[in-house]
Amino acid sequence: MIWLELAIVLLSIFIGARIGGVAIGFAGGIGVLALACLGVQPGHIPWDVILIIMAVISAIAAMQVAGGMDYLVNRAERLLRRHPKHITILAPLVTYFMTLLAGTGHTAFSTLPVIAQVAKEQGVRPSRPLSIAVIASQIAITASPVSAAMVYFSSLLEPKGVDYITLVFICFCSTLTAVFLTSLVTQFLGCELKDDPVYQERLARGEVAQRQQQNAPEQPFALRSLLIFCGAIGLIMFYATALSPVVGLITEPVLSRDHAIIAIMLSAALLITWRCKIDADKISSAATFKSGMCACICVMGVAWLGATFVEANIEHIQSSASLLLNQYPWMLAIALFFAAMLLYSQAATTKALMPAALALGVSPVAAIASFAAVSALFVLPTYPTLLAAVEMDDTGSTRIGKAVFNHPFMIPGLLTTGLAVGFGFILGHLVL
Repeated sequence: MIWLELAIVLLSIFIGARIGGVAIGFAGGIGVLALACLGVQPGHIPWDVILIIMAVISAIAAMQVAGGMDYLVNRAERLLRRHPKHITILAPLVTYFMTLLAGTGHTAFSTLPVIAQVAKEQGVRPSRPLSIAVIASQIAITASPVSAAMVYFSSLLEPKGVDYITLVFICFCSTLTAVFLTSLVTQFLGCELKDDPVYQERLARGEVAQRQQQNAPEQPFALRSLLIFCGAIGLIMFYATALSPVVGLITEPVLSRDHAIIAIMLSAALLITWRCKIDADKISSAATFKSGMCACICVMGVAWLGATFVEANIEHIQSSASLLLNQYPWMLAIALFFAAMLLYSQAATTKALMPAALALGVSPVAAIASFAAVSALFVLPTYPTLLAAVEMDDTGSTRIGKAVFNHPFMIPGLLTTGLAVGFGFILGHLVL
């Protein structure tokens, strides 16, 4: 029966992935219905993850309406244009830190056009900075102090003696180092732009546009909105540290960490709306708000489906996998990698597999090191930021091959993930 149930889960995810977008979440619902027809009790819906995403996205959307996101993008563009020859190294650092700050990889949408244009102006193959920039925006989720995946994962590790700040520190150092080293390698991937026959054909047909730098005027309270949002992140990190048993500043909290994140982010959204004098009705129309709500649907459907399958078969999974994972802890990274490839969400993958892995006796070090593997959203070339990078590169260098998997994001993605996991094991053993 377990194989039939697994087949239903995989088929549902495959159908959702084929349709694309928010349909991956819809597919989770039909998968749960199919399992229920077999007598499987529905699992728990990850409301904690969903509510955190909603609260954080609300604050980000308010900041975007106030001009805070444009302020960040303008500063990023100035940095890239000041050092254009190093764009393959600087671009991923820009998208990494923007995701680290916001807790969502969708912030990369605003910088991808700049990256593509600056690379093209310098004769740099755009697929190089674009590919590693997209990968950096995905893996930074596993280091962001406000991402739903990080917050949930830290709640699993605290009972095992790993505090929030230590977890963020290990993930930040391992993923950032991996991104930087991969960017050095990415500079040599693919032929030079001038030697690319696809680019030459498009250039001859007049399909390669040359856009001049455009500086849109900043809104009057753009910086204020960004400072409010950053202040909210700082407050969350302080509160989470104070709750840690190691620090012990707050021993009997009125608010749990999850509740504190939700309350602080909603308060930040209100403060931005009030102090930056924006129209509250425009917040729900912001691009980040729409993409964030789509992410909530995806997490709800897919994580619910995964939880339904895992909870129904937890004893069988434990007996089959415990010995293997105890002998080869790095196998957890491979399991998370393939799960994320299908679930299309770092938070959903963490929610679906990490509790079971820790229940099987996987050490905290192995779990932390493997955490970066939940960012394997690049394998199937259908993720929104990946597709956006392809569309924004009119030189044709960032193209998806006929074999589907032979796209420019594969090597940077595999290398970044592998390095992050390796550094995670090293740092984990040194710190814990």
